[in-house]
Amino acid sequence: MARGRPPEFDRQKALEAAMRLFWTRGYAGTSLTDLTEAMGIGRPSLYASFGCKEELFREAANLYNSLEGVLAWKALDGGKTAREAVEEMLLTHAAAYTNPDLPPGCMIVLSALVGTPEDEEVRDFLADCRKQGIAQFAARLDRAVEEGDLPRGTDTNSVALYLTTVLQGLSVQARDGATRADLERIVRQIMAGWDGVIAGSGA
Repeated sequence: MARGRPPEFDRQKALEAAMRLFWTRGYAGTSLTDLTEAMGIGRPSLYASFGCKEELFREAANLYNSLEGVLAWKALDGGKTAREAVEEMLLTHAAAYTNPDLPPGCMIVLSALVGTPEDEEVRDFLADCRKQGIAQFAARLDRAVEEGDLPRGTDTNSVALYLTTVLQGLSVQARDGATRADLERIVRQIMAGWDGVIAGSGA
């Protein structure tokens, strides 16, 4: 490197730093000053590379989904039965939510549940992300119905909403300090009632 030449800007590392900050502090709790300090860039560079704070957040959330959600959703696609797949998916999330090397909980769940009226578009964006998760649950359950693993008449959307609520609760518990063992016990309790969940859905 030539003497006096500034270090090359690493956009990916800067985005990962922003993701961790949003994940830890939430959208409203993260200021532009926080972001520039964590990313190691000035505001002009932030605007030039990522646009405004909201655009940066959207890109950080997409990065989170691509990095942190892959294993869990892969687990959901696997499994010989829907029950096995759901249990493995929940356990994978339990491990991820309590990974000591990462902020606790789920960025998509925790980042902007509340905020100022100006944050409404961010909340809508995250709500859409969570709805995609519901759709993925429902698609796996629909497949189980088609394969004869779950009975005809199972309200797969209702079960998907229930499982999403479980995931969101695990995320909040992790943020409040629950351990991986704590979350795994919750998952076992949930799965012990699996037949009742399916029956209660209208099957």
